[in-house]
Amino acid sequence: MGERIRLQVARYRPEQESEATFDEYEVPCPKDWVVLDGLNHIKDRIDGTLAYRWSCRMGICGSCGMTVNGEPKLTCATFLADYAPGPVRVEPLRNFPVIRDLVVDIGDFMRKLVKIKPWIVRQAEKPLADGEYLQTPQELEEFKQYSMCINCMLCYAACPIYGLDPKFLGPAAIALAQRYNLDNRDDGAGARMATLSEHEGIWGCTFVGECTQVCPKHVDPAGAIQRYKLSAAVESMKSFFLPRGA
Repeated sequence: MGERIRLQVARYRPEQESEATFDEYEVPCPKDWVVLDGLNHIKDRIDGTLAYRWSCRMGICGSCGMTVNGEPKLTCATFLADYAPGPVRVEPLRNFPVIRDLVVDIGDFMRKLVKIKPWIVRQAEKPLADGEYLQTPQELEEFKQYSMCINCMLCYAACPIYGLDPKFLGPAAIALAQRYNLDNRDDGAGARMATLSEHEGIWGCTFVGECTQVCPKHVDPAGAIQRYKLSAAVESMKSFFLPRGA
């Protein structure tokens, strides 16, 4: 561990200060260390008061999202060596209230997630004796990409619309709604329509596309939003030109 790199880490301790400051730490920089390894080194060896979130270290849980040199990143998948010779600035995700240091309040995101009913909605359940709901590989492929979302909220941190209008439902929530709308086992598309079709839903998006650029799982939330806009427009035209029940 001969190579070393400097981390400039945002610190916010509400009981001590009204605004965030930066503390600088020098950490090892082997080729296989990611930013999260650097933060863990600080926490374990230098300053145990540093607060941040992480869990799996495998790009699955989505909890270690932070801003690294100005970009929303999963710190468990962002190598320190890519930023050599440094320094590397680590800050909380943008567009969220900061609770402490690198920890943000995700309450708004969670409330928006519930609004779109991110579960399979059935009008009527078939008897258990009839077996499971079968699905072909083609039917799975229809929504599989949108099911890869890990709720890391990098797309919210990158989205200028959410930054300007906190009422905007946001990229991940809309992409996840599409995951269920496109699932042939689901009957909830109509129930989600009212929420998604509001101005704060799909129509609030101006297709900047930053959400898709930063997504670590290639979900393409921008594509999901545009796809739903087309579906909503078609349904609106049908209801306008076709008599009810036609």
